[in-house]
Amino acid sequence: MILLTQSVAALYGLLAVIFGAFGAHALKKTFSENELKSFETGVKYQMYHALVLLVLSFNLNLDTPLQRIMAYCFIFGIFLFSFSIYGLTLSAAKGKKLKILGPITPIGGLLLVAGWGLLGYFFIGNYF
Repeated sequence: MILLTQSVAALYGLLAVIFGAFGAHALKKTFSENELKSFETGVKYQMYHALVLLVLSFNLNLDTPLQRIMAYCFIFGIFLFSFSIYGLTLSAAKGKKLKILGPITPIGGLLLVAGWGLLGYFFIGNYF
């Protein structure tokens, strides 16, 4: 589980840098200001949570059910949240907004919240 988490974190970090550069240069000309801000939000959350995954994988064994669920919440939360934003903004810029992606973004956000909540629960359970 540690190797999986580290690999996914590295991939998400790599993609965040690529998407960030793509947004700052190539998309600046085709995106509206709001679309660009949304795209940047996806990139920021992706990078922040890639770093969280790295920190978790180097500090926890990820061998208990709680730790695994926490890691999966972050892994799937990042994917659903950030990548649905990318899909929404790219499709909107082309005039064919994929509305089906709209409900996916908050599901990803809820998974990220759940990951943070589980992390807090882990700390409370182990230190108090």
